[in-house]
Parts: sequence; C-alpha cells; structure tokens
Amino acid sequence: MFAITAVTGKVGGTTARALISAGHRVRAVLRDRAKGAEWEKLGAEVAVATFDDADALTRAFDGTEGVFVMASPNFAPDPGFPSARRDAAAQAAAIQRAQPGKVVMLSSIGGQRTSGLGLITQVHMLEEALAPLTMPVATLRPTWFMENSLWDIAPARATGEMPSYLAPLDKPYPMIATADIGAIAARTMTEIWTGRRVIEIEGPKRYTQIEIATLIGQAIGRPVVAKPVPRGEWEERFRAQGAAWPEPRIEMIESFNSGWIDFEPAGVNEHVVAPTPFETVLAELAKIA
Repeated sequence: MFAITAVTGKVGGTTARALISAGHRVRAVLRDRAKGAEWEKLGAEVAVATFDDADALTRAFDGTEGVFVMASPNFAPDPGFPSARRDAAAQAAAIQRAQPGKVVMLSSIGGQRTSGLGLITQVHMLEEALAPLTMPVATLRPTWFMENSLWDIAPARATGEMPSYLAPLDKPYPMIATADIGAIAARTMTEIWTGRRVIEIEGPKRYTQIEIATLIGQAIGRPVVAKPVPRGEWEERFRAQGAAWPEPRIEMIESFNSGWIDFEPAGVNEHVVAPTPFETVLAELAKIA
C-alpha cells in the first residue's frame, strides 16, 4: 500500500494513477471527502487529512510501504511562511509515528539552498523537517513547471506578447512537465534503496523565453514575442494578482535569473531527463486557457 498526498493536484494525481495502473494498492489522501468517489472508482482507498493535521496524516500513512508528500502550493504566503512551517512539522511527525517503509517527497530545484529561495523556501522547510527521518527518503527536485505557461496564454492571445519575468530572454532554462514528475515519483515509490537520494528532474530540452513565446504562438495560432516585464513593475503586478507579501515571489525569480536557484554540480545527485517536450504541454494548455 502506498499513501499519496495531494492527489487532486497534477503531480500527486499523476503519481497515484500511475501506481494504480501498475497494479499497486493506493491510499489517496485528500482534504475533501467529497472528492474521494473518483479515487474509489479507480480502486484506491481514501483517507481524509489536511497537511497540518498530524493525527489524520498518521492514520493515512499507517501500515504503508511508502508515502508521497509535498508542500501545499502557496504563491501568496503570509510573512515568515507560517503555514508551510506547520505543514512540514505535521507531515514529519506523522511519518515518524507511522513509520512507512520509505518516503518520496516533492521538493524543487534549489531546495538545498538555505537562503535566497523566495517561494521555494516552503519546500526547503519540508526538506529540513524530514531530514531526521531514518527510513529511506528520496527527494525529488524538479525544475520550473512547463504548466506555469498557462498564465501566459491569455495575454499572448490578446496582445501577441508573452510577459517574461525570467531573464535574459535568450537564456535557456530547464523546464519539466508535471506528468513526467508524477511518473518519476511513482517509479521511485516502487524502488528499493537505503539512506537518502536526491533526484533532479528536467525535460528533454532547455528553452529560452524567446523559444517559449514562439511555441505558444504555434499552439494558439498567432505570432507571439517575449516581452520583459520591467523590474520596477513586479511588485505592483504581484500585488494586483493578490499577493499581500510579494517579496518571496520576487526573490525566487531574481534567484532563477542570477543562477542562485539551479541544480547542484553534475555528479552530486541523480539527474533524470524526462521525455515530454514543451510543445506537448502547450497544446493541452491552449485548450483550457
């Protein structure tokens, strides 16, 4: 039995479905019991728990061969990341009590850094909280999600421009499809190892913002160019999008641009190059944006 959290999200959902398809027993961990019917139809057992409820998580993780955990995505956190801190402590406590056979956790590129991470600080907190665990632990550190381009499609359709915060426009950045992360998480769950593993994940090609704009244009059927968003406009834009504390998002982007957030040197960790190209993801995003 594998317990998979965040099954209503892209990565958790893909992980759970891949394990079920391979014939493994899965316990789908959800916050909302009403969403459990879909998973029961797929043959999964359902457990209800929030990321900050150590008791409910302990019950969900009890008796399992392995668990998949992650930080709750939060692009507008409160100062000091109190929610991420609570969630990390609760998940670590639950794992310590339940003693599953292994743990696979979703972190991020740069998750090893102790400062300058911005929003990625939230997954670093989970890495730190799980550090004392003694069972086998695999930390997945995928790069920038291709699906983040969903928010670029509407302005591209309207104006022919893709606003870009990543810079310079001609710098290639590693990108990854969430479906590939889920597939790798599921595969890792079924593997046997001892101690700790760190698995870095990127897609088959690194893309510049210029290339991404061109690919978005191909997906939506009109020419699109990348346009840098001036640094002086970031805070106002992020506040307009609902971020009362925009500094973490600003810090994260600046750290990507400076190279502070990056994979560790070659050979330090496992490094997986996944197969899904950006074109495949954009074709699907264009249907829903």
